Amino acid sequence: MQRLLPRHRLTALVGWIAEIRLRPLKDLLITAFVRLYDVDTTEAANPVPDGYSSFNDFFTRELKEGARPVDSSPAAVISPVDGILSAAGGIDGAALLQAKGIHYTLEDLLATDLADAARFENGSFATMYLAPYHYHRVHSPLTGQLVAARYVPGHLYSVNQTTVELLPGLFTRNERLICHFRTGIGPLALIFVGALNVGSVSTPWTGRIRPRKTGVVDDLDIAAAGVPAAVEKGQMIGWFNMGSTVIVLMPPGACTWRDDLTNGSRLRMGEPLGTLVGLPAPE
Repeated sequence: MQRLLPRHRLTALVGWIAEIRLRPLKDLLITAFVRLYDVDTTEAANPVPDGYSSFNDFFTRELKEGARPVDSSPAAVISPVDGILSAAGGIDGAALLQAKGIHYTLEDLLATDLADAARFENGSFATMYLAPYHYHRVHSPLTGQLVAARYVPGHLYSVNQTTVELLPGLFTRNERLICHFRTGIGPLALIFVGALNVGSVSTPWTGRIRPRKTGVVDDLDIAAAGVPAAVEKGQMIGWFNMGSTVIVLMPPGACTWRDDLTNGSRLRMGEPLGTLVGLPAPE
């Protein structure tokens, strides 16, 4: 059914509605959304709905100071988002698990030269789904430096669990923003995967990126914004304007994921997702 939908036009319409600033309408959208998805508004930095100029302003809201403590252990690789773990584990050569019986490759995911993919062969990955009710800001899993950001145009299929289990190559079909970092343990990639009704993705270095169905991979000028490339663990690095998926790639031998993580585990930004190899595990 999704193949029959005008996905980019529908997403553009949802994005337009989300930016409406007419107070009665934006308040209605926010309050209806909070009720429908049982959103926890007690953590929001501003009062709901009065403290937000549009639905999208609320959707990409900040949280109160201290709402998401970041594990400060040098060994901790933190969860970059509030979300639900879709899959995590080792990368088998260049193959990553999408769902049971469905795999995709690093080359297709990163959509760049083979050297980028080779850095993560036999490494580790974690895929996290952000449901509509989640906090939608994305944070850095480790301290490091952003060295490249690439936008890959593509489709806008839903990334809910049903679609993940039925549509092969979902994460390589959808549009995505790929951020490459240099860290103390080697390269790290964080991929923002677009989806149906995701109006755009934003970062401090790229500004707001609106969906494009076709075109070439765009190697973005991250220096143009004048924002420092160095990031601390837990620092905000971007946000989704509506919900989607984040994938983290780690190089071989760099980390192990928590033993208690299973598909469907609920994650909160700042808590340990894994442990760097050779360092004591976070307490």
